[in-house]
Amino acid sequence: MTDTHADTEASLARSTERSLRIEEELAQDPGKFRILTGDRPTGNLHIGHLFGSLENRVRLARAGVETMVLIADYQVITDRDGVGPIRERVYSLLTDYLAAGLDPQQVTIFTHSALPELNQLMLPFLSLATDAELRRNPTVKSELDATQGRPMSGLMLTYPVHQAADILFCKANLVPVGKDQLPHLEQARVIARRFDERYGRADADHPVFPEPEALLSRSGTVLGLDGAKMSKSRHNTIELGFTADETAKLIKRAVTDSDRHITYEPETRPEVSNLVNIAALALGREPLDVAAELGDAGGGGLKKLVTEALNEYLAPLRARRVELAADQAYLEQVLRDGNERAREIAVQTLEEVRTAMQMRYY
Repeated sequence: MTDTHADTEASLARSTERSLRIEEELAQDPGKFRILTGDRPTGNLHIGHLFGSLENRVRLARAGVETMVLIADYQVITDRDGVGPIRERVYSLLTDYLAAGLDPQQVTIFTHSALPELNQLMLPFLSLATDAELRRNPTVKSELDATQGRPMSGLMLTYPVHQAADILFCKANLVPVGKDQLPHLEQARVIARRFDERYGRADADHPVFPEPEALLSRSGTVLGLDGAKMSKSRHNTIELGFTADETAKLIKRAVTDSDRHITYEPETRPEVSNLVNIAALALGREPLDVAAELGDAGGGGLKKLVTEALNEYLAPLRARRVELAADQAYLEQVLRDGNERAREIAVQTLEEVRTAMQMRYY
């Protein structure tokens, strides 16, 4: 094991331990936290999003944690040549959020493009991150490796700084992430710390920005129906807006293997185990128990269970989604209200930043 790998593993272990303690603190005093989370509107949400993040957001908001949910429309163009059907996708995302149980009376849902003060933070923040640091970021590195000779945009290079602005503009002190997103959060922590060291404070007793902590996802990764990462481009997802019949057809084509005995062994049987996991999540049970009950049911029996369990689980969400999609005026009002609330926070934060940087001239 290399020193770098050992350091990474040790850091993950510390983050995991701290995340468990934070869960205990959340149960005792949810009001001490403000969460920032969100998605890029690059396509429709699917069950991986639902089980991996959406349900956790709903859980935290209902527990009384102040929750900011970002629809990151500016970040669509970090790795694309255009915005695509951006309006349609923004409202699809908003509809999915509300159908999944996010209550606009409990959470603030907003878009990047409506908050100029948030994006203005990019300027001082860029002075606090080096080119070398940004190029070492795993997301930036993977994008650079995948360009195949195409120049990387400045927006992609500074993507971690933009994410830091997303987190810090509202002074979020908690960010739900997967372990692969920890480097982005660390960059935000570094920027918060460096701002205090270099530019000072608006209030002598407190830094302008808290150093946000990670709340690691409690659910395992939900793979696509082919056992690979869920991706719209691979056509291996079940979108939240699909009908029951569409879902059944997709699951029928899902990849399994030739062994009729169903087991839950993610390392050696990823495709079968992923279907078992989806059924378990929909049923609220443990994957090992679901696999044991299926026994020798084979791939057909497994797919039948997944189809029935998932369609039953998603039925209320889908019904609510249809109702919401038919009320465009309501959706627009939700987004308008969320943008107004978020902008009030952004304006206040920017004023504190200008004070700390001695840039208030009247």
